[in-house]
Amino acid sequence: MKRNTRIATAVTAGVLAVGGVLAVGPVTADTGGGALPVAARTMSPCGPGYGEHRAHGHGDDGLGMRHHDGTCTGTGLAARGTLTAAQKTTLAGMAEEEKLAHDLYTAFAGRYDARVFAHIAAAETQHLSAVRTLLDRYDVTDPTAGHQAGVFADPAIQATYDRLLKEGDHGLDAALKAGRTVEDDDIAALTKALPGLTAPDARQVYGRLLAAAERHREAFDHWIADE
Repeated sequence: MKRNTRIATAVTAGVLAVGGVLAVGPVTADTGGGALPVAARTMSPCGPGYGEHRAHGHGDDGLGMRHHDGTCTGTGLAARGTLTAAQKTTLAGMAEEEKLAHDLYTAFAGRYDARVFAHIAAAETQHLSAVRTLLDRYDVTDPTAGHQAGVFADPAIQATYDRLLKEGDHGLDAALKAGRTVEDDDIAALTKALPGLTAPDARQVYGRLLAAAERHREAFDHWIADE
């Protein structure tokens, strides 16, 4: 019960409203191998069932805001800008990193009775959808398209996933620490990518992903402290 209370106050699985359209869709590609759509249907920016209210009355994953009265405020995706070749490469890498987080947490959710993994995996699905929206806007090939769970185009990402998955075999505490490592890596990558980034939409998404990663790390820290 203590853990369930902590997860409800330390992590939320938020969504990103893109121009009033909720970016949704599974992380893996369809059976035909094509990339899944990044925007499937129109709905409330906060989305149903994903946000959990924090102790001070707001459910916030950095990708939307739910107020104490249950209403939502969501900002549409900002205007398109310009990305350098290096920034496009970074954007493609962000997609693989979000998929890594989703796939790893989903695998751990199947092994351990710890709600934190399923909650954050749901959030990572939305995060990847947001990154895919940027990939589409800037005509960058989606490196996650056609790849099933646990399979990555970048050998370095693949090696990281395999290593963290193996570390998680050693018990719940090890899996939680692997999750914290993922969030630490995401925070470092996003912090490095933001300076010099001028495209308003990319800055908006990266900033929200950074806020979400910080909250996810906080959630893992709470669970690790309980172990």
